Amino acid sequence: MTALAAEDARGAAAQDAHQTVLLREAVDALAIRADGIYVDATFGRGGHSRLILERLGARGRLVALDRDPQAVAAATRISDARFCAVHAGFAELAGVLARLGLEGVDGVLLDLGVSSPQLDDAARGFSFRRDGPLDMRMDTSRGQTAAQWLETASEAEIREVIRDYGEERFAKQIAKAIVAARQGGPIVRTGQLAAIVGTAVRTREGNKDPATRTFQAVRIYLNQELAQLSLALPQILDLLRPGARLAVISFHSLEDRIVKRFMHDAARADVPIRLPLRERELPRPRLRLIGKPVRASEREVAANPRARSATLRVAERTGD
Repeated sequence: MTALAAEDARGAAAQDAHQTVLLREAVDALAIRADGIYVDATFGRGGHSRLILERLGARGRLVALDRDPQAVAAATRISDARFCAVHAGFAELAGVLARLGLEGVDGVLLDLGVSSPQLDDAARGFSFRRDGPLDMRMDTSRGQTAAQWLETASEAEIREVIRDYGEERFAKQIAKAIVAARQGGPIVRTGQLAAIVGTAVRTREGNKDPATRTFQAVRIYLNQELAQLSLALPQILDLLRPGARLAVISFHSLEDRIVKRFMHDAARADVPIRLPLRERELPRPRLRLIGKPVRASEREVAANPRARSATLRVAERTGD
């Protein structure tokens, strides 16, 4: 076996070993109906999708979406007439379902953020722990890379991104260091960026790497993750049939805040002040919150430390 083939084999094995976070909790939350239509809007490596298919009957259907071409390629391994995978982001969900002739669904699952295979593949450029090209695109078929953005962005733009999306208190120092470093040549490797951040951030809480927040911020900004989520949630609400469930797993406080606010707003009926209405005329909430937020157990976190920050929120579509 050549060195390249061996590297490819190791990458495939790492992807197959991917541990799906909150696997049963999320699928249980969907309350799967045997003949229902469901959407796994973030296929990843298919852990949630495979369990959903196990619980569907012969007449059930599952549609999976993912922005990552590698994830869509992994989905081709599932040979099941009830399943189809589409290369698209979840902000395109309404259009995807319309093309498939589906007007409503019985449940939607979102597993937000970056997946373990993406983090573990140095060629994707998501991780500061493995040196590789500074890419960070979830969809490698389009858009600019992190290296291209850092080459042209102003110091003010870099500072704002790191501050707003990474909640980094040293954003000013980091942005200044990046701009100074690129004067000596483009920043094209993850190791370069991590080293630059390390020189600008002298202290960090606990054992967290100084580059953690910066890498997170650039990734979120580059892939427009928060904007995509804000676009997707209203679409999903319109597509849910009465009694259908929405389950969302988030790993970051900014995305969890968006999900929480959306669900709480949709679960509240706003009555115009001083407007006389009969009970049957009162506006009805469009969602009903299901249980409290669910977090990974100590056992799951011990087996998969990346589950530590996961939060699962669930809501159910009310009847109109």
